[in-house]
Amino acid sequence: MPKCPTSPTNLLKHSLRTPLYLSFSQTLTHLSYSSSSDAHQPLSSEIFKSGTKMGSYKSGDLSFYSIIEDYASSMDFVSLEEVLHQMKRERRVFIEKNFIVMFKAYGKAHLPEKAVDLFHRMGFEFQCRQTVKSFNSVLNVIVQEGLFNRALEFYSHVTASKSLNIHPNALTFNLVIKTLCKLGLVDKAVEVFREIPLRNCAPDSYTYSTLMHGLCKEGRIDEAVSLLDEMQIEGTFPNPVAFNVLISALCKNGDLARAAKLVDNMFLKGCVPNEVTYNALVHGLCLKGKLDKAVSLLNRMVLNKCVPNDVTFGTLINGFVKHGRASDGARVLVSLEERGHRGNGYIYSSLISGLFREGKFDHAMQLWEEMVEKGCEPNIVVYSSLVDGLCREGKPDEAREVLFEMKNKGYMPNSFTYSPLLRGYFEAGDTQKAILVWKEMVNNNCNHNEVCYSILINGLCKAGKLKEALMVWKQMLSRGIKFDVVAYSSMIHGFCNANLVEQGLKLFNQMLCQEPELQPDVVTYNILLNAFCTQNSISRAIDILNVMLDQGCDPDFITCEIFLKTLRENVNPPQDGREFLDELVVRLVKRQRTIGASKIIEVMLRKFLLPKASTWAIVVQQLCKPKNVQKAINECWSRLCR
Repeated sequence: MPKCPTSPTNLLKHSLRTPLYLSFSQTLTHLSYSSSSDAHQPLSSEIFKSGTKMGSYKSGDLSFYSIIEDYASSMDFVSLEEVLHQMKRERRVFIEKNFIVMFKAYGKAHLPEKAVDLFHRMGFEFQCRQTVKSFNSVLNVIVQEGLFNRALEFYSHVTASKSLNIHPNALTFNLVIKTLCKLGLVDKAVEVFREIPLRNCAPDSYTYSTLMHGLCKEGRIDEAVSLLDEMQIEGTFPNPVAFNVLISALCKNGDLARAAKLVDNMFLKGCVPNEVTYNALVHGLCLKGKLDKAVSLLNRMVLNKCVPNDVTFGTLINGFVKHGRASDGARVLVSLEERGHRGNGYIYSSLISGLFREGKFDHAMQLWEEMVEKGCEPNIVVYSSLVDGLCREGKPDEAREVLFEMKNKGYMPNSFTYSPLLRGYFEAGDTQKAILVWKEMVNNNCNHNEVCYSILINGLCKAGKLKEALMVWKQMLSRGIKFDVVAYSSMIHGFCNANLVEQGLKLFNQMLCQEPELQPDVVTYNILLNAFCTQNSISRAIDILNVMLDQGCDPDFITCEIFLKTLRENVNPPQDGREFLDELVVRLVKRQRTIGASKIIEVMLRKFLLPKASTWAIVVQQLCKPKNVQKAINECWSRLCR
């Protein structure tokens, strides 16, 4: 409710801007017709000139303080400065409380440097002594703005100043520890934590929780759990936040057993698990693929009168989708709606894309129609999922219509929307339309990322347009766009298809010199292996295979097929490949790559190329413990009989 224009505070605020020569009636008229355009007029130097002094305060000081609070709440910083200067001229008493109000206002306005400047002016300009309260207020403004290095700089400067003589308290240390953890300087945060008792302070539950979170982010979960034990020994009562930090970290790490023990510990300490606790546990179960247990936990959550939120349902549905059970995820959505919740864009996009990936086109389209009917406005994520799904079904033209609808509703497609459409046209063999999509991206000022470039290069190479692909490659180089494994592999494939294997080999050698994430994968190796085997250069293919093994990349079914075909058709006399694969298995086992070895054995059994008895013995010894041998054999046979 707006303040009455004749209230004491408002009257004073207006009188500060009203010339004293106006009569009382003229002043009322002035107040009635004043507008926001008057906001920055200079203050009258005569206001309260004759105020009587009462102790350390003067008549009117409290009104000034009230005005400061009003201007701070409306973030009228120009008027704030005018009030401060007026008070200074009249030698009014400045109190720290009002400066803290102004610091908070600067924080809301995202002006941390203004807060720092005012903090330093407090003492020398306004004769108001700074204490740890104002120091913490400014430090918090800087931290909340995400300027962590600046926060540490400010902290060091103030605490080192002998003239300020400010001693940090528990809140100060909490802010510093939070800042150090945000910067990844966890060891330094631990040092500061250990110094707290030496500064006559005691860490509180927030201190412990902040440091635990920092340790967990660095993967140092055991240290964080030890900190919980220390916290209880020192007599600090752990709150749900501390428990949730640890439970969430353990669940993400897949250690559900320890997470469950912590939940039991929560109950013993009288801490009731909340929705954050349950969401972490649901997430952990979904990561492990224990989806049915996640559903049971959801039911238990309801029985404990803890209401599941959108994060809970979203996590569970996404878990079903990631494990190839999008239909079950859709049933969870129905349950969500029965409980009075509504599916959001994130949930629908996850389900629709999951159903498309599983080949359930009709169900995905049905869900799309239901979403629209229920009044859930599709967002750019859902539209992108639909475009991707239609392209997966080989319907890029229908996907393009969805893209037009999306643009008509005010959603501008981004690279994640265009990428599947670009790929869809290439896979449909319509190179011309794919290039038109690329040009449309340029016209709509949509940035081409490395994924888009990789799709374009791959499509052009598969269409036999090596010259055009090379032009795109050079464009990527000139723009400083980083190549990914797909782009490299596509160009190598293009060179090999054009019988320019040596040029493809040069690119391959470039990949070997790149960082780990750009190392050749099994697809890249198979392209070169196939090229050399097609040219009947078996010795060079073996060289590439040796590099593949040395680089830690395991052969797959396609690798085996390439060599088996070559040994049957290009070797005189023809070989069935049994000895070759048998030797490959032994080499992998000696390198302790038992999973890769077991895959080669599976290929051999499918081809009825039985390994030697000695090879079986080596593999079984490495792969299985004695009590699990029968289980491993049963699993192998079950895969063969599918």
